[in-house]
Amino acid sequence: MAVYINQPTLAANFLAPARTSYDVTGSSIDGGRNGVGEGQTIEMSGGGIVTAVYEDCKIKDPEHYEYVNWLGARLNGGFRFINVPIITDWFGPFPKIGRLPTPIVSGIPHSDGSYFDDGSGYSQATVWGEITEAASLNAGVIRLKVYGLSRPLRWSDWFSIYHPTKGWRAYRYWEVLDATGGSDGAGAFTEYQLAIAPPLREAVTVGTRVEFARPMFVAKFKSEFTLPSVVEAFFVTQQAIQFVEAF
Repeated sequence: MAVYINQPTLAANFLAPARTSYDVTGSSIDGGRNGVGEGQTIEMSGGGIVTAVYEDCKIKDPEHYEYVNWLGARLNGGFRFINVPIITDWFGPFPKIGRLPTPIVSGIPHSDGSYFDDGSGYSQATVWGEITEAASLNAGVIRLKVYGLSRPLRWSDWFSIYHPTKGWRAYRYWEVLDATGGSDGAGAFTEYQLAIAPPLREAVTVGTRVEFARPMFVAKFKSEFTLPSVVEAFFVTQQAIQFVEAF
């Protein structure tokens, strides 16, 4: 049986891709043609699968080559998994610090003002959510409250949920069905009812945390894709890496 939890996370910043793309593919099947010859599609109850491509990753330092070699050794064949971040830093609903959207703040000290021995502090997401109504496997609508928003949830945003069995899974909403403001001990929030795609990969309970900062999904290499170790003149290589949601 496949294990989707406790997987390592892809070092997105370290790879520094020049371009990334994310999609949900295979959401429907061909349902034939009607009486006037128009094609019809039938939605898959389980939705499509999430895909990601990291393009033009800059492989230039020895550590980069070591890391890419490890990725190929681990993931070639598509039977081992890794958590792949979806980089939404620029367009997500995050507050701006120093005129830049900031999904995660770091350098937070201990309660006594001190830091760790290496001078670092804690980090935490600026925007996060919490499920407010239990939803079953394959549910296409969820209700949650979201804290720290710099703007309302409106067109669509990626987010992720860590499921006890299915691990990290990524979703995006295609319609905001309802929105109501409120506050509690954690601060001001907006409670939303969202229509999502793909549908839930595992049931969720009240209180389940929802991540908007660097959402991620457990993935494997796409079918027939392998990651070779490539060395070019002048020791600079650009490689693309293709991922597909793991099942």
